Amino acid sequence: MSLNRQEKAVVVEEVVAQVGNAQSIVVAEYRGLDVASVTELRKKARESGVYLRVLKNTLARRALVGSPFEGLSDQLVGPLVYGISTDPVGAAKVMADFAKTNDKLVLKAGSLPNSVLNQDGVKALASMPSREELLSMLLGTMQAPITQFVRTLNEVPTKFARGLAAVRDQKEAA
Repeated sequence: MSLNRQEKAVVVEEVVAQVGNAQSIVVAEYRGLDVASVTELRKKARESGVYLRVLKNTLARRALVGSPFEGLSDQLVGPLVYGISTDPVGAAKVMADFAKTNDKLVLKAGSLPNSVLNQDGVKALASMPSREELLSMLLGTMQAPITQFVRTLNEVPTKFARGLAAVRDQKEAA
């Protein structure tokens, strides 16, 4: 069922709104995927906060015009599913993980603002830790010196108490 002009304009506006907030876009060819697989992919994308949509490539090109992702327009050939994410690695992770278990989903390209990624670039992006993981690593790194300092301060009275206990045990034995 084809869309009329107003419906196409609504779709383009919706995608423009998503692209305006996006930090990454990943496109993959979905030829041969059955409905159950696509449903599973959509569920994983929804859980990860990734906007997943099958679009006509002409509508997608119109939505990308004037955005930092405009360079991706050359890669839009064939039946594609678009993953748009506000997390730079979110869309790449979801689609790359799904492509590992389902060989019919083929990663084609991706884009970060003002840079286009090939298939290997998308896979490399997917292997990076997410924003939350990076923040937790940073927090752990920042807490390590303080934790070690507190342990060191705590060791002084502990050693003193152990020394007193050893002297007490020695006097009781004598």
